[in-house]
Amino acid sequence: MKRSMFILGLLLALALIGVMGVQAQDTISITIRCMASPPEESWRCNNFAEIEEAVEMELGIDLELNLIQDNVGWADYKTEFVLAADAGEAPDIILSGHEDIGAWVPAGYIIPLDDMIGDYEEFADIVPALWESQKYQGVTYGIPQDAEARPIFYSKLLLGDLGWSDEDIESLPQRVADGEFTFQDLLDTALEAIEEGVVEEGNGYWHRSSNGFDWLIYYYGMGGEVMTAEGEMVVDREALLATYELIGSFTASGATRPDMIGVSSSEVIYPTVATAEDVLFHQGGTWNWANIALNYVAADTEEEARAFMLENIGLILYPAMDTGVPVTLTHPLSYMIYSGSEHPDVAMALIAAITTPEANNRHAIDSFHLGILNSQVESEAYLNDPVLSSAHYMLDYTTNAPNTPLWSSWSNAYWAGIQAVHTGTNTAEEAVEIMLDQVTNELGDDVTIR
Repeated sequence: MKRSMFILGLLLALALIGVMGVQAQDTISITIRCMASPPEESWRCNNFAEIEEAVEMELGIDLELNLIQDNVGWADYKTEFVLAADAGEAPDIILSGHEDIGAWVPAGYIIPLDDMIGDYEEFADIVPALWESQKYQGVTYGIPQDAEARPIFYSKLLLGDLGWSDEDIESLPQRVADGEFTFQDLLDTALEAIEEGVVEEGNGYWHRSSNGFDWLIYYYGMGGEVMTAEGEMVVDREALLATYELIGSFTASGATRPDMIGVSSSEVIYPTVATAEDVLFHQGGTWNWANIALNYVAADTEEEARAFMLENIGLILYPAMDTGVPVTLTHPLSYMIYSGSEHPDVAMALIAAITTPEANNRHAIDSFHLGILNSQVESEAYLNDPVLSSAHYMLDYTTNAPNTPLWSSWSNAYWAGIQAVHTGTNTAEEAVEIMLDQVTNELGDDVTIR
């Protein structure tokens, strides 16, 4: 009903424009800019072309879509949007990481969407956990375009070599989800594999090799908080200490190679994980599964590569840490509407039109991202992808980085402590002080130490 009233109002407005001397069928130009790696991510912008005619008919307008699809570095992409926005020449719709909401809202670059979201039933189908990543100070500024989870890959082959039964191996994802297999169990298993000679020292658990959102998972798993509901930046000293103690134990115990930070993903991590023979547990992203299968598994065909991965490599949530609850993290890309757009209602109608199982499946399946809609799990195309459909439940456990212009200062300080403890240069207690000194120097009264 809301959507019908919205469309009726828009049609009446267009008719009124015609009475005032402008034809209702005048062309409305909408520019959309997307970050995408072709061809697998091309649907981020190309989906709009698929629904252009339907939106024209529904709204009774002529549309001229200008689709700009880029595969440049993220830093350049975002800088170009900021410069264009400052010049009043930004695209009507911009696709970017949800964390940009925290910087672009205070700058006045994007508009709030809550008043329009209720006009479209399509948005009610979005996985509820994803909405939190689209908000700034309780107001929604983005619509999720895709999602993923940050799971841990495990070698079924190596667990079998360690003496696990087929039932033990196949039930591991459920046992992790139920909290029966904890992160300490994972590390104990990694060390057992090293002691038994199943893997070499340092190859029990491989984590991310550079800075990034994934490192937050350990802090969240220890019960830490980065930003309160009121937007206050915080550091939980106790959770931070437990996090640094855990990260420091990776290398100190021999579970993780001491030079893990800085290791090349394309040259070392992916080729090694692809064999399923050398690393027991590996921290990654759901999208890495297809990348490893297609580009690193030694197989004659794509079908054989995927079959090898399904048979030998599985995915689990991060097992429970101090909170007792398994966890993962997602980093949705989001469609946002530029504050200088002359037709924000039309832009929103276009975004709604591609927020469907059919449209999102095209992107999710080609790019190996998780779907953003509850109903996608029931669609045949999504169900036919055994990895995506079996990993979709991870969104029920997901967290995300906060949307705030202060995020980079907080995360850079957190990373400084990680590097200090990972290398063994400093104790966990010293790493805590390194992090707190840096974050308070940069944020001052804008951060509270608990």
